[in-house]
Amino acid sequence: MGRLFGTDGVRGVANSELTPELAFRLGRAGAYVLTSRRPGARIVVGKDTRISGDMLETALVSGILSMGVDALRLGVISTPGVAYLTKHLRADAGVMISASHNPVADNGIKFFGGDGFKLLDETEDRIEQLLEDGARDLPRPTGDKIGRMYDEPAVETYIRFLLSTVQVRFDGLHIVLDCANGAASAIAPEVFRRLGATVTVIHAMPDGVNINVGCGSTHPHIVQRAVLAHGADVGLSFDGDADRLIAVDASGEVIDGDFIMAICARAMKAKGLLQGNKLVATVMSNLGFVKAMEAEGIDVLRTAVGDRYVMERMREDNAVLGGEQSGHIIFLNHTTTGDGILTAVQLVQVMVEAQQPLSQLRQVMKRYPQLLENVQVRDKRAWRENERIQNALRAAEEALGESGRVLVRESGTEQLVRVMVEGPDDKLLRKVCGEIVKVVEAELGV
Repeated sequence: MGRLFGTDGVRGVANSELTPELAFRLGRAGAYVLTSRRPGARIVVGKDTRISGDMLETALVSGILSMGVDALRLGVISTPGVAYLTKHLRADAGVMISASHNPVADNGIKFFGGDGFKLLDETEDRIEQLLEDGARDLPRPTGDKIGRMYDEPAVETYIRFLLSTVQVRFDGLHIVLDCANGAASAIAPEVFRRLGATVTVIHAMPDGVNINVGCGSTHPHIVQRAVLAHGADVGLSFDGDADRLIAVDASGEVIDGDFIMAICARAMKAKGLLQGNKLVATVMSNLGFVKAMEAEGIDVLRTAVGDRYVMERMREDNAVLGGEQSGHIIFLNHTTTGDGILTAVQLVQVMVEAQQPLSQLRQVMKRYPQLLENVQVRDKRAWRENERIQNALRAAEEALGESGRVLVRESGTEQLVRVMVEGPDDKLLRKVCGEIVKVVEAELGV
């Protein structure tokens, strides 16, 4: 079988690919690897609002209990809420049941270590190996050695943590929140109301099947319309498990992760909080973002796409800020993973402290035009060694010069090669991109 763990835990269609049986086995194997199975060992478990969450939670918790480990059920909470509370409650591990921004039919199971960080690949591999060939040999305690299940009402603790990261009030600001009918629904409105903002809330009535449906951070036009309709100062849109944020300014302009990082990085640098005057971003971050940070005296360290790779680089290079264009932003001086609600309050705090609207703060950077083409191929890795393709890439880079960029990478899930070019000259981009795509199709096309 292929590797069960992807870049963000185990995912699949609930009750088809991600079955209760698999969740039970993951609970057992995870409890074995991540705890000492000593008396009192504990794992916290959270979930988003998907209808399949109850089914998978029941099976997962049963697996944990069968290993003699206690399970603390947090109920519906964000993924970063699980990460924070795992560390705060001094649990041995944490588990979140969510498929983030994916459709309701999907679900996922992701583990956190006792330190609140996502697991390293080698730890996930140990869990996966047990599923393949060793699960039957795991201990089965009996009698009073079986684990107990507790409901842990800790959402208020997480809300207080979020409030503690802000030093100003939001009085006088009108904010629209799109909660994606997900985990942010009961948390984000409470946080912003306690900070004094006037809050208009949309898509905060989860019914088990409406999570991410035509709303949330993958549909920013929805919060755009609401901001303009209500004359709000800012719109803040989360995904299903509230680990991402996309913002909208008062004029309806979308503020993606690159803009959010640029705005917060400049503010943190001015306060002396941006350690080493550097941040971490993925190869997909806009070149305009990189140029803007260079102008601010901030180094951008590049990494592969995926928040886990951003976090790894942040820890390696002692950076306190990192993230992705998609709105997954990590403030390592506050917490251990990307947190959409935390990012939202940090962004609004910059607005209040600077006494500037988001439309003015966004001028810190200018987005360069980007073109992205997907080419279906026979072998998605062969472009790396193909001489004609490499010559075409060198020619493209020479044509764009220092003001542009070419990025080619294979899809992680499909037989596709992705060709991305960016730069200030849109006409030149179309020409360069077309030439690369033509060569890739001629050499590797199906």
